[in-house]
Amino acid sequence: MLQLSLFSIKLFFKGKLFRNPLYFFRQITIASGIGTVILVLLAQASIPICIPITVASLTTGTIMPFLLQDFRMK
Repeated sequence: MLQLSLFSIKLFFKGKLFRNPLYFFRQITIASGIGTVILVLLAQASIPICIPITVASLTTGTIMPFLLQDFRMK
């Protein structure tokens, strides 16, 4: 398991892990942006901070598979 992780890390830093790295980073940025906006908007309400963090994390985790469904690795 550790060898697989190290191999993936080596390929990532060589630039050979993803077929289209710009697509991957764009989709990750979209998901992170949506999560950040939700977190900031909910943090403005007078509720405990654990609720906005939980909702933003769940939302980001839920939309990630839909954003990366066309993602291909080499």
